[in-house]
Amino acid sequence: MDISILLALQELRNGAGGIFAEFLLKMTFFGEMNTVLILMAIIYWSVSKEFGTWLLMGWSGIRVVNGFLKVTACVYRPWIRDPRILPYGDSMTTATGYSFPSGHSMNASSLFGGGAIRKDLPKTLRLFLGIILALVAFSRIYLGVHAPQDILAGTAAGLLVMWLTFRLTLYLEKHPEKDILILGAGIGIAAAVAVFAAVKSYPEDFDQTGRLLVDGAKMAVDTFKGVGWCMGFLTGWILERRYIGFSTEIPMVSRISRLTAGLLGYYAVSLILIPLIKNMIPGAGGTVISCFLQMFYVSFIFPWCIKQLEGCSSRQ
Repeated sequence: MDISILLALQELRNGAGGIFAEFLLKMTFFGEMNTVLILMAIIYWSVSKEFGTWLLMGWSGIRVVNGFLKVTACVYRPWIRDPRILPYGDSMTTATGYSFPSGHSMNASSLFGGGAIRKDLPKTLRLFLGIILALVAFSRIYLGVHAPQDILAGTAAGLLVMWLTFRLTLYLEKHPEKDILILGAGIGIAAAVAVFAAVKSYPEDFDQTGRLLVDGAKMAVDTFKGVGWCMGFLTGWILERRYIGFSTEIPMVSRISRLTAGLLGYYAVSLILIPLIKNMIPGAGGTVISCFLQMFYVSFIFPWCIKQLEGCSSRQ
């Protein structure tokens, strides 16, 4: 049934001459991991620390949940299950890991879905964010890189994690001393998922020439990324919470300065430091460490820099 839906969408896509496909190819960009992380970092640093903290915490949990579900279900991508499925353009380049559930849909559920379920935001904005979430999720089946059940499960799981994270933040407001328990539980769960992904056996199916269709070890890379991001956020979050305490209640000029400096540092970490780490530490370990540092920069290192620089400016 799911393959029939994808073939029908593929026929529609081919008949439309790629017009809608190009639009949806751009929409799928808003569900990519680094896109979502950058947008959340901007909110956290320069717009609303409270809102950004919730988004980053929820997304960190989502990445672990997505990674766990993918390596547990081990569902092949549609074009592997049926060679008649021909994904549009270069959309396969962003389709990493196993197929179920959709990582793009879960990513979009954190930022855009998270905003859509927040009743304290304006209704028009919530509607707009909900439409973006729907378009990102639909783009994955229209482009042929996911089955319908992948995006439905991904969207539902992502929204559930964001709701649970919101309840958790409300609990922490009443019991701030419990943050160390959240740190311990989160890192423990993430570590357990990493071990599970590393030691479990993966399906080994071969084509007619004897070539392995899917390398399970490569499919687990996204899981290790999620573990690193989650551990990096939780570690940075509790350190910032207890020892830094920066604020986003600042003038617009300061917001722009933070945004510019923060993104420059982020790209330096992502494009220079992380490749060096992956070259020195190959495999799962390098992936976890590099993603840990990337998120630790977002949640602690740059906020620490903010506090130091703005503190020096205020004393002059």
